[in-house]
Amino acid sequence: MRIAYLDRTVHETDGEPKPNGDVSAISKSIDLQGSVETGDKTTIASKDFGGLYSIKPLALIKPAGSDDISRAIKAASRIPRMTVAARGNGHSINGQAMTNGGLVIDMRSTEENHFRLLNINGSFFIDVSGGALWENVLTRCVSRFGLAPRSWTDYLSLTVGGTLSNAGVSGQAFRYGPQISNVTELEIVTGKGDITVCSETRNPELFFGSLGGLGQFGIITRARVKLQPAPDMVRWIRVVYTEFDEFTRDAEFLVSRDDGESFDYVEGFVFCNNDDPVNGWPAVPLDPVHGFNPGIIPQTGASVLYCLEVAFHYQKVDHPSTVDKAVAGLLKRLRFVEGLKSQVDLSYVEFLLRVKRAEEQAKANGIWDAPHPWLNLFISKSNIVDFDQTVFKKMVKDGIGGPMLIYPLMRSKWDNRTSVALPDSEIFYLVALLPFVSRGPSVEESVAQNREIVEWCIKEGLDFKLYLPHYQSKEGWKRHFGDQWTRFVERKASFDPMAILAPGQNIFKRTHLS
Repeated sequence: MRIAYLDRTVHETDGEPKPNGDVSAISKSIDLQGSVETGDKTTIASKDFGGLYSIKPLALIKPAGSDDISRAIKAASRIPRMTVAARGNGHSINGQAMTNGGLVIDMRSTEENHFRLLNINGSFFIDVSGGALWENVLTRCVSRFGLAPRSWTDYLSLTVGGTLSNAGVSGQAFRYGPQISNVTELEIVTGKGDITVCSETRNPELFFGSLGGLGQFGIITRARVKLQPAPDMVRWIRVVYTEFDEFTRDAEFLVSRDDGESFDYVEGFVFCNNDDPVNGWPAVPLDPVHGFNPGIIPQTGASVLYCLEVAFHYQKVDHPSTVDKAVAGLLKRLRFVEGLKSQVDLSYVEFLLRVKRAEEQAKANGIWDAPHPWLNLFISKSNIVDFDQTVFKKMVKDGIGGPMLIYPLMRSKWDNRTSVALPDSEIFYLVALLPFVSRGPSVEESVAQNREIVEWCIKEGLDFKLYLPHYQSKEGWKRHFGDQWTRFVERKASFDPMAILAPGQNIFKRTHLS
């Protein structure tokens, strides 16, 4: 999942101070094993998936490894007002992977530096590069070892370091926690340029600060990720609800069950009660042979409906009747509209890469590169009904030109020592509004709607947090972190007094907050 609440639609750069440096001097001082690219070759680093900003760096660094990253950061620290941004696969929304007139470090060039299976006291782990894509980690782990990481994001063309700097959530997080709860060791290049290995017992403040730390504590160059046996197959199921309270009751029931007593994956989304090809009935069926029958919808159905999306893992050796019985036993506990169920069986890897297929279709249709003014929030269970009544049933009842996700998570599965800010309740919801501008409202309309939603949440006193936050003021950040603010700032002061790391929107840039 990605972000955000936007304070402006055009990046204001005219009045910003420019660093006093030139590429030739930097290149000489760094002495890289990798390369430094300038001019037109930096174009890829001047934009991101959000497509909302265009910010030109001074240079694009393609490091050979951690030593190159360390040299680049140390060189930048000697130049007044120079900042450094780590760029994974460029899927930030509000320019977090960019820096104006600074150095962008292309982490993808380090993907092959680490890939090592470890057996530690009978448990399996994989050491992978911060610049590795999760989709490649998946396919290599499954094909070579029959193992897989425990927690994912819905879209896997993201880098390991990128998602660990935020949280990494998907339909498995209710059981195993986010990706940051499934890492035991990190190698980090700090804002001082130090290469540091950290874990729960070794440099723990840096370890927990960097997990969900928005890139403000350092650049993750290696991660040790927990593995488990990978299933062969997945039964992927969607069921439909007309009533929000029944949808949330079933979703919360499933995520609150013990391991082995629920589905292995639980998500959900809101869709319009019409035939809109993007946000309406056609968005629900998994089996293209069997379409959506709106005639089954009860007359009480409102302008929006709700889909619960679940998955059941199994092995090829499992007898079909065993799988059928287990799935039927879980479904009979749910209160969805009878007759509005869609399912398909596919391999575990195919299931996890399902968004990849949607990406390929979107690229073929020319809409993938459209701007993406996305908004992701964590909303407390105590406020989710009010959110539904105002946002889903009023503000976005006609759709947004993209998915509208909603599903519950368990706070107890998140380590409260990390830097992520969460709502207070044990059960909270991820809400993601993900428009593609080419087929929905304009950029300006989407940005205005995002602002209106967030301002409404603040005005009504909702217990909520932005996921992958984007604020332009100290007040915004202090409100976001709440009681964590002091700890977050102290961590930053401990590990990066020069404040040159840019990915988190310069939260601690001295000219910004001090």
